[in-house]
Amino acid sequence: MSSEYPQEPQARRATVVVASSAGGIEGLQALLGGLGADFPAPVLVAHHLRRARETRIVAILSRHTTLTVKLAEQGELPEPGTVYVAPPDHHLCVREDGRLALSQEAPVNMSRPAADPLFESAAETFGPLLIACVLTGADSDGARGVEAVKEGGGTVIVEDPATAKFHGMPKSAIETGRVDFVLDADHIPSRLHLLVRQHQS
Repeated sequence: MSSEYPQEPQARRATVVVASSAGGIEGLQALLGGLGADFPAPVLVAHHLRRARETRIVAILSRHTTLTVKLAEQGELPEPGTVYVAPPDHHLCVREDGRLALSQEAPVNMSRPAADPLFESAAETFGPLLIACVLTGADSDGARGVEAVKEGGGTVIVEDPATAKFHGMPKSAIETGRVDFVLDADHIPSRLHLLVRQHQS
Protein backbone atom coordinates (compact mmCIF):
# COMPACT_ATOMS: atom_id res chain seq x y z
CA MET A 1 0.00 0.00 0.00
CA SER A 2 1.27 3.46 -0.86
CA SER A 3 2.25 5.69 2.05
CA GLU A 4 1.50 8.85 0.07
CA TYR A 5 -1.90 10.42 0.72
CA PRO A 6 -3.61 13.18 -1.27
CA GLN A 7 -2.35 16.66 -0.44
CA GLU A 8 -5.68 18.40 -1.11
CA PRO A 9 -6.80 19.62 2.36
CA GLN A 10 -10.45 18.67 1.79
CA ALA A 11 -9.48 15.16 0.74
CA ARG A 12 -7.37 14.66 3.86
CA ARG A 13 -9.90 15.47 6.56
CA ALA A 14 -10.95 12.88 9.11
CA THR A 15 -13.56 10.57 7.61
CA VAL A 16 -15.87 7.92 9.07
CA VAL A 17 -16.85 4.74 7.19
CA VAL A 18 -19.61 2.47 8.44
CA ALA A 19 -20.57 -1.13 7.61
CA SER A 20 -23.95 -2.63 8.45
CA SER A 21 -26.24 -5.41 7.30
CA ALA A 22 -29.00 -7.38 9.01
CA GLY A 23 -30.53 -5.23 11.74
CA GLY A 24 -28.40 -2.36 10.50
CA ILE A 25 -31.12 0.20 9.96
CA GLU A 26 -31.71 0.35 13.71
CA GLY A 27 -27.96 0.44 14.30
CA LEU A 28 -27.49 3.27 11.83
CA GLN A 29 -30.37 5.19 13.37
CA ALA A 30 -28.73 4.95 16.79
CA LEU A 31 -25.29 5.92 15.50
CA LEU A 32 -26.38 8.82 13.30
CA GLY A 33 -28.90 10.02 15.86
CA GLY A 34 -26.03 10.57 18.29
CA LEU A 35 -24.10 12.79 15.86
CA GLY A 36 -25.16 16.44 15.68
CA ALA A 37 -25.58 18.42 12.47
CA ASP A 38 -22.21 20.05 13.21
CA PHE A 39 -20.35 16.71 13.27
CA PRO A 40 -17.04 17.76 11.67
CA ALA A 41 -16.49 14.76 9.40
CA PRO A 42 -18.25 13.06 6.49
CA VAL A 43 -19.81 9.63 7.08
CA LEU A 44 -19.74 7.02 4.30
CA VAL A 45 -22.10 4.07 4.72
CA ALA A 46 -22.12 0.63 3.09
CA HIS A 47 -25.38 -1.01 4.13
CA HIS A 48 -26.45 -4.21 2.42
CA LEU A 49 -29.43 -3.25 0.25
CA ARG A 50 -31.65 -5.19 -2.09
CA ARG A 51 -31.03 -4.68 -5.79
CA ALA A 52 -34.08 -2.47 -6.21
CA ARG A 53 -33.86 0.70 -8.27
CA GLU A 54 -35.22 2.73 -5.40
CA THR A 55 -34.61 2.58 -1.67
CA ARG A 56 -36.22 4.36 1.26
CA ILE A 57 -33.07 4.27 3.38
CA VAL A 58 -32.39 8.01 3.02
CA ALA A 59 -35.89 8.94 4.20
CA ILE A 60 -35.78 6.41 7.03
CA LEU A 61 -32.40 7.54 8.37
CA SER A 62 -33.16 11.24 7.92
CA ARG A 63 -35.99 10.96 10.43
CA HIS A 64 -33.50 10.00 13.14
CA THR A 65 -30.63 12.45 12.61
CA THR A 66 -29.97 16.13 12.05
CA LEU A 67 -27.16 15.23 9.64
CA THR A 68 -27.83 15.53 5.93
CA VAL A 69 -28.38 12.02 4.49
CA LYS A 70 -28.16 11.28 0.76
CA LEU A 71 -27.31 8.54 -1.70
CA ALA A 72 -23.70 8.84 -2.77
CA GLU A 73 -23.03 10.17 -6.26
CA GLN A 74 -20.17 9.55 -8.63
CA GLY A 75 -17.33 12.05 -8.28
CA GLU A 76 -18.62 14.12 -5.35
CA LEU A 77 -16.28 15.25 -2.60
CA PRO A 78 -17.57 14.24 0.87
CA GLU A 79 -18.36 17.14 3.18
CA PRO A 80 -18.60 17.26 7.00
CA GLY A 81 -22.05 16.83 8.47
CA THR A 82 -23.24 14.71 5.56
CA VAL A 83 -23.94 10.97 5.38
CA TYR A 84 -23.30 9.33 2.00
CA VAL A 85 -25.07 5.99 1.59
CA ALA A 86 -24.03 3.49 -1.08
CA PRO A 87 -26.92 3.21 -3.59
CA PRO A 88 -28.51 -0.16 -4.35
CA ASP A 89 -26.45 -2.54 -6.51
CA HIS A 90 -23.33 -0.32 -6.35
CA HIS A 91 -20.16 -0.54 -4.31
CA LEU A 92 -19.19 2.80 -2.76
CA CYS A 93 -15.47 3.50 -2.98
CA VAL A 94 -13.11 6.44 -2.49
CA ARG A 95 -10.73 7.62 -5.21
CA GLU A 96 -7.16 8.73 -4.57
CA ASP A 97 -8.25 12.38 -4.72
CA GLY A 98 -10.83 11.81 -1.97
CA ARG A 99 -13.85 11.88 -4.28
CA LEU A 100 -16.48 9.15 -4.26
CA ALA A 101 -16.72 6.43 -6.89
CA LEU A 102 -19.55 4.01 -7.58
CA SER A 103 -18.80 0.58 -8.99
CA GLN A 104 -20.80 -2.38 -10.25
CA GLU A 105 -17.88 -4.77 -9.96
CA ALA A 106 -18.68 -8.27 -8.71
CA PRO A 107 -20.44 -8.66 -5.36
CA VAL A 108 -18.18 -9.05 -2.33
CA ASN A 109 -19.33 -11.46 0.37
CA MET A 110 -22.37 -11.95 -1.88
CA SER A 111 -23.29 -8.28 -1.45
CA ARG A 112 -23.24 -5.14 -3.58
CA PRO A 113 -22.84 -2.72 -1.91
CA ALA A 114 -20.35 -4.30 0.46
CA ALA A 115 -18.18 -2.92 3.24
CA ASP A 116 -14.80 -4.30 2.20
CA PRO A 117 -14.44 -2.22 -1.02
CA LEU A 118 -15.36 0.95 0.90
CA PHE A 119 -13.01 0.26 3.80
CA GLU A 120 -10.11 -0.77 1.58
CA SER A 121 -10.34 2.18 -0.80
CA ALA A 122 -10.88 4.68 2.02
CA ALA A 123 -7.86 3.27 3.87
CA GLU A 124 -5.69 3.91 0.81
CA THR A 125 -6.89 7.51 0.62
CA PHE A 126 -7.25 8.67 4.23
CA GLY A 127 -4.73 6.46 6.04
CA PRO A 128 -4.51 7.39 9.75
CA LEU A 129 -7.38 9.90 9.38
CA LEU A 130 -9.89 7.11 8.76
CA ILE A 131 -12.27 5.82 11.43
CA ALA A 132 -14.15 2.62 10.55
CA CYS A 133 -17.24 1.29 12.32
CA VAL A 134 -18.65 -2.23 11.95
CA LEU A 135 -22.24 -2.55 13.13
CA THR A 136 -24.69 -5.45 13.28
CA GLY A 137 -24.77 -7.96 10.44
CA ALA A 138 -25.09 -11.67 9.80
CA ASP A 139 -22.04 -12.34 7.63
CA SER A 140 -18.31 -11.53 7.65
CA ASP A 141 -18.32 -8.44 5.43
CA GLY A 142 -15.98 -5.76 6.75
CA ALA A 143 -13.39 -8.07 8.29
CA ARG A 144 -11.01 -7.81 5.34
CA GLY A 145 -11.60 -4.06 5.28
CA VAL A 146 -10.72 -3.80 8.96
CA GLU A 147 -7.31 -5.27 8.17
CA ALA A 148 -6.80 -2.60 5.48
CA VAL A 149 -7.85 0.22 7.80
CA LYS A 150 -5.34 -0.87 10.43
CA GLU A 151 -2.59 -1.32 7.83
CA GLY A 152 -3.19 2.32 6.88
CA GLY A 153 -2.97 3.49 10.48
CA GLY A 154 -6.70 4.11 10.93
CA THR A 155 -8.97 3.36 13.88
CA VAL A 156 -11.60 0.60 14.10
CA ILE A 157 -14.73 0.59 16.25
CA VAL A 158 -16.98 -2.47 16.42
CA GLU A 159 -20.43 -2.80 17.92
CA ASP A 160 -20.37 -5.22 20.84
CA PRO A 161 -21.60 -8.60 19.49
CA ALA A 162 -23.37 -9.19 22.81
CA THR A 163 -25.73 -6.29 22.14
CA ALA A 164 -25.80 -6.32 18.31
CA LYS A 165 -29.00 -7.63 16.74
CA PHE A 166 -26.87 -9.94 14.55
CA HIS A 167 -23.34 -10.69 15.73
CA GLY A 168 -21.74 -12.15 12.58
CA MET A 169 -20.11 -9.00 11.20
CA PRO A 170 -18.95 -7.62 14.57
CA LYS A 171 -17.62 -11.01 15.64
CA SER A 172 -15.71 -11.51 12.36
CA ALA A 173 -14.16 -8.05 12.71
CA ILE A 174 -13.07 -8.72 16.27
CA GLU A 175 -11.53 -12.05 15.26
CA THR A 176 -9.05 -10.18 13.05
CA GLY A 177 -7.37 -8.96 16.23
CA ARG A 178 -7.17 -5.46 14.72
CA VAL A 179 -10.04 -3.72 16.51
CA ASP A 180 -9.42 -0.68 18.73
CA PHE A 181 -12.78 -0.34 20.49
CA VAL A 182 -15.70 -2.71 21.12
CA LEU A 183 -18.66 -0.60 22.26
CA ASP A 184 -22.41 -0.71 22.78
CA ALA A 185 -24.12 1.08 19.88
CA ASP A 186 -25.16 3.94 22.17
CA HIS A 187 -21.53 4.67 23.06
CA ILE A 188 -20.17 4.79 19.51
CA PRO A 189 -21.24 8.39 18.66
CA SER A 190 -19.38 9.93 21.62
CA ARG A 191 -16.27 7.95 20.71
CA LEU A 192 -16.51 9.20 17.12
CA HIS A 193 -16.73 12.80 18.32
CA LEU A 194 -13.65 12.29 20.49
CA LEU A 195 -11.60 10.66 17.74
CA VAL A 196 -12.47 13.30 15.14
CA ARG A 197 -11.54 16.09 17.57
CA GLN A 198 -8.20 14.36 18.19
CA HIS A 199 -7.52 14.31 14.44
CA GLN A 200 -8.30 18.01 14.20
CA SER A 201 -6.10 19.08 17.12
